[in-house]
Amino acid sequence: MQPESLRARHVAIIMDGNGRWAKRRHLPRVVGHQRGVEAVRRLVRSLKDGDLECLTLYAFSSENWKRPEDEVSALMDMLRKFIRSDLEEFIENGVRLAIIGDYQVLAPDIVDLLEDALARTAGGTRTVAVALNYGSQQEIARAARLAAAEGEITPEAIERHLFTRDLPPLDLLIRTSGEVRLSNFLLWQCAYAEMAFTDVLWPDFTPQHLAEALDDFATRERRYGGR
Repeated sequence: MQPESLRARHVAIIMDGNGRWAKRRHLPRVVGHQRGVEAVRRLVRSLKDGDLECLTLYAFSSENWKRPEDEVSALMDMLRKFIRSDLEEFIENGVRLAIIGDYQVLAPDIVDLLEDALARTAGGTRTVAVALNYGSQQEIARAARLAAAEGEITPEAIERHLFTRDLPPLDLLIRTSGEVRLSNFLLWQCAYAEMAFTDVLWPDFTPQHLAEALDDFATRERRYGGR
């Protein structure tokens, strides 16, 4: 059993490598994204066996709109299908869905599906937060504007207006596929988070990989700028 001080409550993952996974197998990129959805499903199902309180997944960034139109369309179709197929399982397993990002600019039917899912999973005891149309610089700028409208801009005021304000503080950020950068994800929240980078491509990422990352996290010493 991990000491309480080293137990991760909130883990975020940059799910990277779907395209490379498909390319290595001479398959269309969309197949890599489909396998990536399966990896999400495995991970969410595994939450019921652990004590992680919140898992945040970087699903679609504000920069991803620059991708080819057919790829974006396929990603949105997969989002629709995932919500429709997995919502009841979320409810049965006590998983609360949260969305970070400006999701309301998505197609109206997707917004309706998301808001229905948010309402129906509101009583869950564990949270899966999905970043949709999310960019951290935009999030911080938005929070600063809202804080300024209230009065003095302070770190506490900004935090009150972040998309993650209702989530536990971020403990661990994981990025798959061997890339070592944050890609405009949770920049504020990562201030004192631990980080882990793995060469595993996202479709191959399993609950065991997450468990190993949590075990490694438990061995770290968090000083938050102190000695």
